[in-house]
Amino acid sequence: MNDGVQNNALILQELEKSRKLPQIDQQHHLVFEKGENDFDTGRYFYFIISGKIKISEVNLENGHEQTLYLLSSGDMFEVTTLLDHKPHDYLIDVLERSEVIAVPIESVRELLHEDPSFQSFFFPYVAEQLREMENLAVDLSLYSVYQRIIRLFARFVDNSGSKPNLKMLENFSHEEIASMVGSVRKVVNRALQKLKKEGVIDLSRKQLKLTNLQKLLDKLDF
Repeated sequence: MNDGVQNNALILQELEKSRKLPQIDQQHHLVFEKGENDFDTGRYFYFIISGKIKISEVNLENGHEQTLYLLSSGDMFEVTTLLDHKPHDYLIDVLERSEVIAVPIESVRELLHEDPSFQSFFFPYVAEQLREMENLAVDLSLYSVYQRIIRLFARFVDNSGSKPNLKMLENFSHEEIASMVGSVRKVVNRALQKLKKEGVIDLSRKQLKLTNLQKLLDKLDF
């Protein structure tokens, strides 16, 4: 998410300020290595300090996966369970070593009801997640796979370094990218090869590099 590190710091500051609420002292600092999955979203709400975590749904009949969210520093989950008190059936995949703060979900519900400063961070975040789902629905309904990949890359461009990059996606396999755009590896591979020929990206073994940001942005208009 944009300004994730800053937002995360502010959110955690609000948690510290609100220690007067019951159970807030029970927050836990946890570290998950790649591939580990020991989250309890029925009991805890998670704030991501660092790392990369994927939230997805899988069709058990055909094995097709659809990535819903790619979370990193500044993100939090699981918002739906927090709000409606119902379990949410999805997969949580730790893609790289990740640090999180786990807070009892009832404590966060109290924060949400009683602390206006926390509300001011939480509700814009929820709006951003809703917008992501809206973008995903539009992409799947109205755009070709080639166009979906262009729109995906544009959303994940990182301008924080000396050169624009796709840091969040750089180590993704073609199959993982396919799960983000609702397609299959073979179709995504053709689209990526086309973007490589057009000078937008460079592909090497398990590496995806953005080579020309302007060319990528120009393609958003066609």
